[in-house]
Amino acid sequence: MVKKRNLILIGMPGAGKSTVGVLLAKRLGVSFLDTDILMQTEQGCYLQEIIADHGIDGFRSIEERCLLSVPSDCGVVATGGSAVYSRKAMSHLRSLGPSVYLQIELAPLKARVGNLDERGVLRMPGQSIAMLFDERCPLYERFADIIVSTAGVTPDQVVTQVLRQL
Repeated sequence: MVKKRNLILIGMPGAGKSTVGVLLAKRLGVSFLDTDILMQTEQGCYLQEIIADHGIDGFRSIEERCLLSVPSDCGVVATGGSAVYSRKAMSHLRSLGPSVYLQIELAPLKARVGNLDERGVLRMPGQSIAMLFDERCPLYERFADIIVSTAGVTPDQVVTQVLRQL
């Protein structure tokens, strides 16, 4: 049953979507797609350069187009943290399979993320990680079919939790 369905991973940058996504894809024997890498490949540059060159609205437009291009046989998809700003894209992704919100607490998130600008995190000028966290968490919850906490567990344990909830 699980092999015939795609899984869409959503959550904050640094929540472990790419790491968990690769592990889930291996366990399920399906493909893995990271939409941040898809965007970088399409644009020929890093996320932070896309933000610098196109601004926030341009980045969101490029991201939405990439998300809408995700095929129906995508396997496990790790989305960028800002994917949830597009209802249209999230509707498309959720039509492909359940969305799994990898929930992370603010303190470990701050430790993992580091410099937001170097990481290419989409945010308003002067917006802190805490402000971004407060803004995005309700969106992740709204679009989640499954919520899995990453607090105090390894990526392998997160994979087990996801598979149990399917």
